[in-house]
Amino acid sequence: MAEDDEAGGTGSVAGPEPGGRPEDEPGSGVMVAFGRQLKLLRLRAGLDRTEFGNRVGYAAQSVASFEQGRRIPQPGFIDQADPVLDAGGLLLALKEEVARAQYPAFFRDAARLEARAAAISVYAVSAVPGLLQTEGYARAVFRMQRPLLDDRLIEQRLEARMLRQDIFERSPAPLLSFVIEEAVLRKPLGGQAVLKGTLEQIVRIAQLRNVEVQVMPNDGEDHAGLGGPFTLIDTDKGQRIAYTEVQDDSRLYTDAAKVRELEARYGILRSQALTPRESLLWIVKLIGES
Repeated sequence: MAEDDEAGGTGSVAGPEPGGRPEDEPGSGVMVAFGRQLKLLRLRAGLDRTEFGNRVGYAAQSVASFEQGRRIPQPGFIDQADPVLDAGGLLLALKEEVARAQYPAFFRDAARLEARAAAISVYAVSAVPGLLQTEGYARAVFRMQRPLLDDRLIEQRLEARMLRQDIFERSPAPLLSFVIEEAVLRKPLGGQAVLKGTLEQIVRIAQLRNVEVQVMPNDGEDHAGLGGPFTLIDTDKGQRIAYTEVQDDSRLYTDAAKVRELEARYGILRSQALTPRESLLWIVKLIGES
């Protein structure tokens, strides 16, 4: 997906306005609504935060953060809290929206589509795609962001990025294709040890039957991807959508002409890159050189 995180029209769907405060960031919108519901249900049940926390396996301080909308609860917390508070599914109904709040605003719609995709094709030019990143690599990427992210937000986004990799365990398995610039695989973000671990993970994932990884060599004389990175997503509804992202601004394209343009571009990129087998051998050789 994007190198970072509801399409339904016939054109493009833009990301949030620059400088705007998304409604479902911690501290506002859906998180405040969830927190208020949680507190009301807890009080109705006659439980203080400590007793409730003991029943669901969370500290009272964490419960307070959830209720105040300052921290995003994980799905497991919601699964436990709903029956403990006899909420009748009220909290579970907000589970998907709460989960989306883990991602930066510009990536949330794409994350929802990715989680249900039948196929995904990714062209990466500046960093290893999020679906292939190790925890160490992802942490380094988040720590490099400017303006700086605070430590709490880094951990939140790190956990969300790692959860995205559940896609490799899905059944039926989606078809996943990655074309990655050689320079990306040589760039030691986080240090040489982090890069080596990431390359080793890419090799493991590339050997899955539903995954193909291709390297775009630096010495190629022809290149169809000079317009930048993009992702193609085949939805579970049979629709193909294109996603682009740059400088924390993103777009989902549903217009058939635009999607066909990027489909053709991706096909040419694959023909210009090393084959999946050649790419795997190339990455293994690069690991040996590190």
